[in-house]
Amino acid sequence: MENVILKTNFEDVKLVNRGKVRDIYEVDGKYLLVSSDRLSAFDVIMNEGIPSKGKILTEISKFWFELLKDDVENHLISTDVDEYPEILKKYKDQLEGRSMLVKKAKLIPIECIVRGYISGSGWNEYKKMGTICGVKLRDGLVESEKLDEPIFTPSTKAEIGLHDENISDEQAISIVGEETFKFIKETSIKIYKKAYDYAYSKGIILADTKMEFGYYDGKIILIDEVLTPDSSRFWPLNDFEKGRAQASFDKQYVRDYLLSVNFNKQPPPPTLPEEVIINTSKKYKQALFELTGQELS
Repeated sequence: MENVILKTNFEDVKLVNRGKVRDIYEVDGKYLLVSSDRLSAFDVIMNEGIPSKGKILTEISKFWFELLKDDVENHLISTDVDEYPEILKKYKDQLEGRSMLVKKAKLIPIECIVRGYISGSGWNEYKKMGTICGVKLRDGLVESEKLDEPIFTPSTKAEIGLHDENISDEQAISIVGEETFKFIKETSIKIYKKAYDYAYSKGIILADTKMEFGYYDGKIILIDEVLTPDSSRFWPLNDFEKGRAQASFDKQYVRDYLLSVNFNKQPPPPTLPEEVIINTSKKYKQALFELTGQELS
């Protein structure tokens, strides 16, 4: 099996945060985002890494940032280690292909989730209450059905070990203010629609996604990762059939395995079998190829 990087430790560089997947450093007034091969499911970090996952997330995010740059400014400065500050050059082996040098934006503490199809926790809620995250939907929808219009369902951004919580538009406004909320909601839906059309042209259904924004230089910009298999549900178009769960190019495969062994969604996680690890890596690689035409060397 390929080498995996579960954690970086650059002792002479300031570590700002170690997230579920990314290690974030600060250098020369910028952030360095390093995508590890860690995988989190149900907000719990698995013990095993997924080979190449960090590199795939970085390549896919880089692709989308470029495609969307005329729609919304983003935080990406460079993914070329040779363009990074000198202090980072000695870590090139670990940084190559899995890191981004980005603008130091101030995080807006809302997960911006856009749903175009009814799936996962949204489907479970709809069956009971006819809503997704409190948004009332028409009667008669079935699992995996396309919604009449994409809906915006914000959530809180939880610390590691805690679960994100769905919140109403009104609660989100109370956290970030009306003007900011209006911008991130409208921009999130615009990004989803553009990405949906592009992915569909490549034989992939973008069922839902989540994104993050930050304040930088008096503006709101797109940050973190964007439209990756970690933050989105990608379904193969040629296998799509409403009324059932879908095959996917994302970590739903791991979630399904965890549910099959009755994982209680609390640490510690169970051990992932090698077959699940290898197949998950293949799904991420396939997502990269289908979307961008790129294959990891």
